[in-house]
Amino acid sequence: MAVLFVHTDRLEIRLTRTEKLLSFRRTDIVIPLDDIKSAVLTDDPWIWVRGIRAPGSAIPLTLAIGTWKHHDGKDFLIVKRTRSAVVIDLERQEYSRLIVTTSHAVELLRALRLPPEEGTERIDV
Repeated sequence: MAVLFVHTDRLEIRLTRTEKLLSFRRTDIVIPLDDIKSAVLTDDPWIWVRGIRAPGSAIPLTLAIGTWKHHDGKDFLIVKRTRSAVVIDLERQEYSRLIVTTSHAVELLRALRLPPEEGTERIDV
């Protein structure tokens, strides 16, 4: 399971080896908080998926990990089954949207709005 860290200045998504392999990505994702336009909680992450998988791995309505290309750019997905997810719209980044399923979606949204006092908050996906 990917682990999300919300620092005072950035969001880090640390991928497991399996997730890196399935997404064809070598590095973790680091997004400055200033580049986050919006974040939304959703119960059905599949309705937010747009474009075609390239590169990445997918099993319809079960698993989607990797990059999805569409006419406006690219999205990065870590969608597992029909769990709650957070949809994060970005600007000035490699990806225009991140979709991440997590059982701690409400805490993630809260952490993105108000930077944690101690500098880092760990959230397991």
